[in-house]
Amino acid sequence: MTATALIADDEPNLAQDLAHRLQQLWSGLQIVAITHNGIQAVAELNRLRPQFAFLDIRMPGLSGLEAARAATGTRVVFVTAYDEYAVAAFDAAAADYLLKPVSDARLAQCIARLQREATPPIDLQKLMSTLAPPQREYLSWLTAGLANTTRLVAAKSVLYFQSTEKYTEIVTAHERHLIRTPLKDLLESLDPRDFAQIHRRTIVNLSAIERVERDVLGRCLVHLKDHSDILPVSRTFANRFRQM
Repeated sequence: MTATALIADDEPNLAQDLAHRLQQLWSGLQIVAITHNGIQAVAELNRLRPQFAFLDIRMPGLSGLEAARAATGTRVVFVTAYDEYAVAAFDAAAADYLLKPVSDARLAQCIARLQREATPPIDLQKLMSTLAPPQREYLSWLTAGLANTTRLVAAKSVLYFQSTEKYTEIVTAHERHLIRTPLKDLLESLDPRDFAQIHRRTIVNLSAIERVERDVLGRCLVHLKDHSDILPVSRTFANRFRQM
């Protein structure tokens, strides 16, 4: 099975050099993306889900430590010129911590460790699959683009999603963004413990609800915490609030 890796380093030459050396030392490794800031790294980690990520720590936008939080299911190796982040890196469950300039011997040692982790014994793999079903991974971050700018939005910061004619609007406490993902696809990707559909056009963050009121016609209206928008609940989804 081909191993996949992402590289993030704000120095393009160093990123290309690392990619070249990794492919020389690791037969069959596929470099699926090379990025040069933390925000791009998170976007590609969410989109591509590589097995491994080699992250610089000091990068524009988000640091490598911050970007690593989005690396669900990805083993992270930090590659940095600074040794003071080692404790924080291993607290973040780093697979390895490489100090620049990285020698071929040290890189080969790291690769051997990753390869061992990537190939568990077959019997153990079968045993784990029989003990517990794979856990569902839900969407943690969204990317919203405008012209040449990409914004990274944490799913937990979204108050609600609302579909328009061509787009879906993301509404946070202070910002609004447009994305092309249909509401139906979003609903399947969001954790149902945190988000619920209340209208054919609206998904709301349950933790953002301050109260639910009924108007004189008996219709449910959702009032949000620290936000003036009021969201109607359609009859289809009103049962969720029947006891309120």
